[in-house]
Amino acid sequence: MDLGIDGKVALVTGASSGLGRACARALAAEGVSVAVIARRKEELERVALEISTESKRRILPLVADVTDSDAMAAAIAEAKATLGPIDILVANAGGPPSTNFETTTYKQYVTAIELNLLSSIRLAQLVVPGMRKRQWGRVIFLTSTAAKQPIASLILSNTARAGLAGFAKTLATECAHDNVLVNTILTGHFDTDRAMSLAAVASQREHSTIDQMLRDRRKLIPLGRAGDPAELASVVAFLASQRASFVTGVALPVDGGQIATTF
Repeated sequence: MDLGIDGKVALVTGASSGLGRACARALAAEGVSVAVIARRKEELERVALEISTESKRRILPLVADVTDSDAMAAAIAEAKATLGPIDILVANAGGPPSTNFETTTYKQYVTAIELNLLSSIRLAQLVVPGMRKRQWGRVIFLTSTAAKQPIASLILSNTARAGLAGFAKTLATECAHDNVLVNTILTGHFDTDRAMSLAAVASQREHSTIDQMLRDRRKLIPLGRAGDPAELASVVAFLASQRASFVTGVALPVDGGQIATTF
C-alpha cells in the first residue's frame, strides 16, 4: 500500500533507540525525510547514518533534551531550515521511574509531568501552527497504556500520561478543520531498554530475577509475547499517512490486547 507521504518531512524525538528509532526507520522507508532528536550524540548519529543508508532518505540528527525548551526550539528551527516545514510530528520520550504514592516526592511529579506531558505540549506549540497554515499535518503522541489503565507502581507515568491523552484529544478537535490530525498511541510492553529498566527495578522489589519479571509481564498479554518496536512503528506510519485521513482524536492501544476494557 502506498501511504502517500513520499517527500514529507517528519520530526521524531527520543529517536536514538527503541520505539523512536523504529518510528524514524518506518517513516524513512516510506520516503519521508526525518529529523531525529535525542540526547546521546554518538548513538543518534549512528542511528541516523544507519537509517539514511537503508532508506536513501535525508536523516538529520539533532542533539537536544525534550525538557529543554530553548534547545528544542533551536533544534526544530534547524530541522525546518535544513529539511523544510515539519509535516509529521512523532513525540516520544522516556518514562519516569517506578514509584508508588508513599515513596514519590513532589519534585518527582514535577519532573515526570515536564518529561511526559509538557515536553509534548511544547513540541506541538512549535510545529502545529505551521501545519495549520499549510492545511496538512500529522501529530502522533507516543504514550502508554497507563493513560487508560493505570499500572501498579507507576504512579508518575499514570498521572502524566493521562494528562497527555486529554491534551491530545482537545488538540485534535481544535485542529481538525485545518486537516491536522492528532492521535495518541498507548504503548504496551515492547522489548526496549525502558522495559528492561522497569523489569530490573521490579525484580529488586519482588526479590526475583529480571527474566522472571519479563515472563510474568508477558503472561498478562493475550498474544503471549512482548511487541517488536517495528510493529508499533508500522502503526505510526499508517497514522502519519494519507490513508489515515479520517482518523483523528483516537487513543489507540498497541499492546497485544492487554488493556482489559471494551473501549
